Amino acid sequence: MVGTRGAKAAEAFLADLYPRLSHRVQLTTDGHKVYADAVEDVFGTDVDFAMLIKVYGDEEPNRGAERKYSPTEIVCATKTPKIGNPDLAHVSTSYVERSNLTLRMSCRRFTRLTNGFSKKVENHAHAIALHFMYYNFGRIHKTLRVTPAMEAGIADHV
Repeated sequence: MVGTRGAKAAEAFLADLYPRLSHRVQLTTDGHKVYADAVEDVFGTDVDFAMLIKVYGDEEPNRGAERKYSPTEIVCATKTPKIGNPDLAHVSTSYVERSNLTLRMSCRRFTRLTNGFSKKVENHAHAIALHFMYYNFGRIHKTLRVTPAMEAGIADHV
């Protein structure tokens, strides 16, 4: 059941994204099969799509408490073209992983072992919307010295 729910969520997300795009894009995901199926179902051949598949080493039996929540070492990473003609030099999940880290660090609802952890998906959706609204329209970024919305020209003030 969980796999079906994840597949439906991925497809719903991509179905919402696709009509918002003004031109063909390059898309990269990790190796989760749900993403490959959803991209093909929604975009068909109208995308340059690749997967970045990371292989992790064996779990160490006596890792210790300080490594309890840390991932194992990456043994190799393979860039695999799936649809269209993706530029393998730009196949990366770094941007989305950085975005995920910023969200987790800014929105404590995504930290499992805190009081703020939310069990309702609706509460998560609202928390995400508030985070990104503030991040893009209210927070002045140090490198930009303005908000991202001001830099993009869609807002003239914080």
